[in-house]
Amino acid sequence: MKILITGAFGQLGIALSQKLQEQHDICRTGRNIPSGETGITLDIQNQIIVKNVIDVVQPDLIINLAAMTSVDGCESNPNLAKEINIAGVQHLCDSFNGKIIQFSTDYVFDGENGPYFEEDAVCPISIYGETKLASERILLNHNPNHLVIRGNVIYDDSSTTKASFLNWVVNSLTNQKEINVVDDQINNPTWTKSLADVSSLCINNNLSGIVHWGDADYLNRFEFAKKIAEKYELDSKLISPITTKALNQPAPRPLKSGLKSDKLVEVLNVVQPSIDDCLNAILQKKN
Repeated sequence: MKILITGAFGQLGIALSQKLQEQHDICRTGRNIPSGETGITLDIQNQIIVKNVIDVVQPDLIINLAAMTSVDGCESNPNLAKEINIAGVQHLCDSFNGKIIQFSTDYVFDGENGPYFEEDAVCPISIYGETKLASERILLNHNPNHLVIRGNVIYDDSSTTKASFLNWVVNSLTNQKEINVVDDQINNPTWTKSLADVSSLCINNNLSGIVHWGDADYLNRFEFAKKIAEKYELDSKLISPITTKALNQPAPRPLKSGLKSDKLVEVLNVVQPSIDDCLNAILQKKN
């Protein structure tokens, strides 16, 4: 099957491309193509370019990872957030008759009573969350056979991406730099490979609708950082807890969030990996 991936050069895009190329013909696209990589330049804000690329590639499936993911950036520039996260998804729907998989987020919930099941009431509290929820509705109203995969707090060890929480913690502590990490935002951090593996199974099983995936451990960000320090044998005393409120960020954050993955665990007969499992695998790969 030929699969076109938008936003293919971010954290999840790299992991997903590596996984899917084992079975499929992958066409990677992105707003900017990193040096040394091959792919097609694609800005989903531009409907004409979207249609032209789809007409040339002729994919069987589109996976949309292109998004404005900076939560504070979306809050500060809501019009741009809507152009990318909402209009961009509409452009894909208008230009393609086949199946689309859209990645979404636990930020569609308010963070009062997480972790959440797929059927729980949505109530975003940020512009980012609002735009991601709107994109879900556009996609599934266009065709209920499309698939939305919600994830949360993804991490990886890729040196080619800037947004990795894991790399930030490891690099900071390696350089003896003190860091502040919030202790009141609770999620289940998810390794990109775990999410990529499950996404591949979702494709193979032709799932549709909305599904959740998060790894096994449910903990706050400060606890996650301490786990990383312990596993990498770095000085955890350099990590200090801080509240979300103290950071004074432009966008509000859902505090008790995260996702329940019971549905996919049952349907796909898979097991959620622990953070220890994932960090062990990452370290083993490095060594």
